[in-house]
Amino acid sequence: MLVDSHPEQRADAAPAPPSRRAIRAVGLVVAVAILVLVALASIAIGAKELSLEQVWHGLFHDTGTYGDVVVDERLSRTVLGLLAGAALGLSGAVLQALTRNPLADPGLLGINAGASAAVVTAITYFGVTSLSGYVWFAFVGAAAVGALVWFLGGSRGATPVRLALAGTAISAALYGYLQAVMIMDDAALGKMRFWTVGSLSSATDSTITQVLPFLVAGTALALLLARPLNAVAMGDDTARALGAHLGRTRALAMLAATVLCGAATAACGPIVFVGLMVPHAVRSFTGPDLRWILPYATVLSPVLLLGADVIGRVVARPAELQVGIVTAIIGGPVFIFLVRRRRTAQL
Repeated sequence: MLVDSHPEQRADAAPAPPSRRAIRAVGLVVAVAILVLVALASIAIGAKELSLEQVWHGLFHDTGTYGDVVVDERLSRTVLGLLAGAALGLSGAVLQALTRNPLADPGLLGINAGASAAVVTAITYFGVTSLSGYVWFAFVGAAAVGALVWFLGGSRGATPVRLALAGTAISAALYGYLQAVMIMDDAALGKMRFWTVGSLSSATDSTITQVLPFLVAGTALALLLARPLNAVAMGDDTARALGAHLGRTRALAMLAATVLCGAATAACGPIVFVGLMVPHAVRSFTGPDLRWILPYATVLSPVLLLGADVIGRVVARPAELQVGIVTAIIGGPVFIFLVRRRRTAQL
């Protein structure tokens, strides 16, 4: 009988298959590279046609016409798109884990409705006309609705179903209020028409500066919640067995989602489907582990938002199609497909 005297050499001869962790890490690097390319495209492409040479000159050398277009307009809206896209994707991923519903998005808990109702109130009753004024009203409205949903959902005894029902009820009431005010006040209707579709075109350094602290704080909190949210997503009994604090985790998750979505909505208006599509699509690659879903959603959600913004600038030249309209056009069919696929999988 022959004996292999060098088994370690035979083991080394066959390369080990790459681990899933390594594949995810490589995928995240690729996602970052795609984000960089899309961000560069957002700076280079706009409703006003400029050559790459003119874009480069305006970005680094010119303070005249090219500089105004590239730096003051395109660069600012690209930065805001990066921040808002990351915030919407993260908030969607957190809410999907919190409600244990892979089709959940920030609108499910009434956060968008709260921001919109606050802006309508600011325009109609307080005479606010600038975006810098909208930001704080929108954020306060989103935060107030988030707190109200948390209270009505049972506070520390909140369950995913209670939170979803409370958010749906409050959203219906607030959108009714919004429509009533806009119908009675033509001035409010005219000013709100642009904001409610969702847009990056009004991005300014001031807007970015005002929302940046909230976005940074919300992002840090959401990423720190990845491990406890993994436990919560397994169900209450399993989470308790793993030592998770359900009430505290849900409260912090609600806070993170409210801060992120509220700040993004305040700066850009209510942009739909980004917080639904990206985390749902990412999950098919990463699996249910939020330690990977959250970073992927942070990177790929701005890809969707900036890509939609570039499409909106190109298809309607010399005018623009607002990014909220583009994401809705893309997101509607995608949402129907996801619902049908989910229903088929359950049969």
